[in-house]
Amino acid sequence: MQPQKDYAPVSDLQMYYEIHGVADPAIPPLVLLHGGGDTIQTSFGHVLSELARDRQVIAFEQQGYGHTADIPDRPFTFEQSADDLAALLRYLHVGHADLFGFSNGGTIALHAAIRHPHLVRKLVIASAFFKRDGGTPAFWSMVERVQPKDIPQELQDAYLAAALHPENMEMFFRKGTQRMRDFQDIPDESMRGIQSPALIIAGDLDIVRPEHAVEQYRLIANSRLAILPDTGHMSVMSRSAWLVPMVKSFLEAPMP
Repeated sequence: MQPQKDYAPVSDLQMYYEIHGVADPAIPPLVLLHGGGDTIQTSFGHVLSELARDRQVIAFEQQGYGHTADIPDRPFTFEQSADDLAALLRYLHVGHADLFGFSNGGTIALHAAIRHPHLVRKLVIASAFFKRDGGTPAFWSMVERVQPKDIPQELQDAYLAAALHPENMEMFFRKGTQRMRDFQDIPDESMRGIQSPALIIAGDLDIVRPEHAVEQYRLIANSRLAILPDTGHMSVMSRSAWLVPMVKSFLEAPMP
């Protein structure tokens, strides 16, 4: 079955989205939130088809990412992306959903659970942090000195293939990097206030410190934790043989 692909007029954007699988009134859809620098496919290409076998999956590309054109004078922020997600779900008449966010997408999912709790049933947070000290010192050093030429070739190719305005790649890079340089911690009390059970996933070689993944697990009630062995940030989402069954098991378990 071919996915439905379209654009939604939300938050002053023409937001690109895809719907995979078949809707079931008894099962909320799973919404995928890609990472920084990514598209739907570069973040979720290894797992999307398997996740959509027995439930509806909605994936979208954020402001300035992939097929979604940028708004030049609007910066990238995690809070705005969470609000854009909520606007998309309202446009699609989705009242309740599970969220699966990778990297920056995981941070956006946390903000969505805080800002729009009525929309979020369960959370899967992969390789994401909610505090600056959740990232390794090497990561933050890289953020301060990275240049457009340092974008991995796979991500450059994906951007150029999908973007409506490929000439904007340097602006895209600058805005994405600035979002990380301006990163603001989510307070512990806000994390404790999240009512959605969460599955926290990180690699043992990730840019997210394993201790930080444990901290997220401790702060969000009714959470589960998975640390993937011999796994770095760029390989977390390729571990489909581990990810798909654990994510499905978590989402299918009864709510506490």
